[in-house]
Amino acid sequence: MPYLIDGHNLIPKIRGMSLRAIDDEEQLIELLQVFQRVKRIKVEVFFDKAPAGQARTKHYGNVTAHFVRQGLPADEAILQRLHRLGKDVRNWSVVSSDRHVQTQAHGLQAQVMSSEDFSKQLEEAIRQTLGPAGDEAKLGESEVEEWLKIFKSRKP
Repeated sequence: MPYLIDGHNLIPKIRGMSLRAIDDEEQLIELLQVFQRVKRIKVEVFFDKAPAGQARTKHYGNVTAHFVRQGLPADEAILQRLHRLGKDVRNWSVVSSDRHVQTQAHGLQAQVMSSEDFSKQLEEAIRQTLGPAGDEAKLGESEVEEWLKIFKSRKP
């Protein structure tokens, strides 16, 4: 099932990430690329408050990032995207901890997942990339933290 994700809602739920980081959006996109490769599903992430002239949609492999113009919250952009999906909306999952978005998405018959729950799935996908082929990695919390630091320190 493909995902529509509120990026700024998810970032603070991921260990080692912060909205205060200059490259927080790039860090999340890199993690979502790992998730997408492991799960083999489509991912769209929405970031609001794009600077003037910077609002755009950009593809990072199979991860699509929507940088939403100032004045339009990512929540609203996600809901607009759900409406455009029509009947296909049932096949999509919305990742947000915002109650309004969750209620609206449910009303449109989309699946809903909290950012907290999705962050756990994201960490599990990272663990899978570190394990031997076909075998789940057995990593401790500190090892996952180190892996997240590696992503954080990479330059886009």
